[in-house]
Amino acid sequence: MCGLSGEIRFDGSLADTTAVGRMVECLVPRGPDGQGAWSNGRVAFGHRRLSVIDLSAAGSQPMVDNELGLTAVFNGCIYDYRELRAELEGHGYRFFSTSDTEVILKGYHHWGTDVVSHLHGMFAFVITERDTGRVVLARDRLGIKPLYLAEAPGRLRFASSLPALVQARDVDTSIDPVALHHYLTWHAVVPAPRTILNGVRKLPPATVRVIEADGTSREHRYWEARYERRPEQASWSDRDWEDAIEEALRVAVRRRLVADIPVGVLLSGGLDSSLIVGLLAQEGQTGLATYSIGFEAVGGREGDEFQYSDVVAERFGTDHHRIRVASDELAAALGHAIGAMAEPMVSHDAVAFDLLSERVSQSIRVVQSGQGADEVFAGYHWYPPLAGAGREQAVERYAAAFFDRDAVDMARLVADRYAVDGDPSLEFVRQHMSAPHAETAVDAALRLDSEVMLVDDPVKRVDNMSMAWGLEARVPFLDHDLVELAAACPPELKLADGGKGVLKAIGRRVIPPEVIDRPKGYFPVPAITHLEGKVLDLVKDALSNDAARERGLFRREYVDELLGNPNGELTPLRGNKLWQLGLLELWLQAHGV
Repeated sequence: MCGLSGEIRFDGSLADTTAVGRMVECLVPRGPDGQGAWSNGRVAFGHRRLSVIDLSAAGSQPMVDNELGLTAVFNGCIYDYRELRAELEGHGYRFFSTSDTEVILKGYHHWGTDVVSHLHGMFAFVITERDTGRVVLARDRLGIKPLYLAEAPGRLRFASSLPALVQARDVDTSIDPVALHHYLTWHAVVPAPRTILNGVRKLPPATVRVIEADGTSREHRYWEARYERRPEQASWSDRDWEDAIEEALRVAVRRRLVADIPVGVLLSGGLDSSLIVGLLAQEGQTGLATYSIGFEAVGGREGDEFQYSDVVAERFGTDHHRIRVASDELAAALGHAIGAMAEPMVSHDAVAFDLLSERVSQSIRVVQSGQGADEVFAGYHWYPPLAGAGREQAVERYAAAFFDRDAVDMARLVADRYAVDGDPSLEFVRQHMSAPHAETAVDAALRLDSEVMLVDDPVKRVDNMSMAWGLEARVPFLDHDLVELAAACPPELKLADGGKGVLKAIGRRVIPPEVIDRPKGYFPVPAITHLEGKVLDLVKDALSNDAARERGLFRREYVDELLGNPNGELTPLRGNKLWQLGLLELWLQAHGV
């Protein structure tokens, strides 16, 4: 796990190593263990390293293979790298390290861009060929690892975070009105390739982009899960599905133990993370380090779920760490959390993960986390109403449950200069849900959330906040074999038992029932859902200062209305509408935009 950056020139000039160096400095938290740089005429790479596999200097990056004429920078972890290495050795390749980075290099030489189909893991990498000048960029199937791009005449820059590209300078930092619409409508989700800034885009998940020396490029999507029933599984009983998914999850959890250092678990006390702990215990893991976080109650809302995480920790004898955060600590941590966001993320979970990651990183460097289970196994409340619905009806029901604002509210909020025609957010959902290879409306919504919402909200949140403290977070529920199997699973099995039915059935074999038979919990951060005190003061200043007034994103009368009653308007997901506006301005101002 690391931070990568670089520049490619197409106009005959040398790559700007100074700009690459500025990006590297911005990525230091993602890679606290080492720094590397490489340049060869028109191409320059920079890298910050978090040492997890092959802790020696041989695993450092940028990694140059002079024999093959290849150089790479890589962020992520390849869980099957040992098996791939053995296969490549059988083809005659010689290795100078024990790293997964070198496996990608050799694999690219052997399989070309199809190397991505051989990789089990999370990754973003860039490889350049010495002899042709070709550069290849790739991102993992579920978008767990980020890759941001800034294109300009004669030049392409890339980095693991958007702020790093801004720090490189000469980037168009004007606001993208369509992205703004997505942010304000879709709970801060901005689907790839857009970002909130016009001058920065992101490589979509499951995508390979090939750039030739003259700047021409092509890209293709190399993977997608099909949300359709398979003929070979037509005779499966409920128990057959449970057994198959349990085995796939066991494999996913086992894969994510690959490391040259210990691996812990972020234990929220919910079904998903508890299942990971239970399965690891059954794999023979003893003395497993587990971590839970809780906050002070505010406005009558509880701020921790320790009663559930304690049950799991006691049952499996983990080395459990309770982390309790006072409200004044939360306010003080907001600045760091916002600075760590590659893009503005309105969910209060981001601050929770930032604080959790800070404490966890003091004792361990790699953890497993339960993100993705709700999107893959239908754990959210908006899925059941879609059962049996037609596609257009499903789009309307999905938007009613998830979208923060409708067209009328958007017209009241957004200033004329940033207004867009129609409803691009609703249209995006409509097109995605009507695409082929999703058998039912529930299938279509699960695909939408797994391919888009999950990538640009929960997964991005975990990556940004954990890597801001040099902590690697692995997400077994996003193992692509497991996701493919879950996509083929009949929706009614996932919707059963109040959602995640098939996962709950597996859980009853593994973990204490009181963790399963409980109301669905969320990562509670009451001080952000109910604004008061220092947090409210931060939001008021961000929306009222000169920078905000000059930018003029929002109609002043609407902002003043929200400021007059800061907790009066909540989104359908119980988010605070004032916080959403304030967070965007806080993020823009924190990054000098």
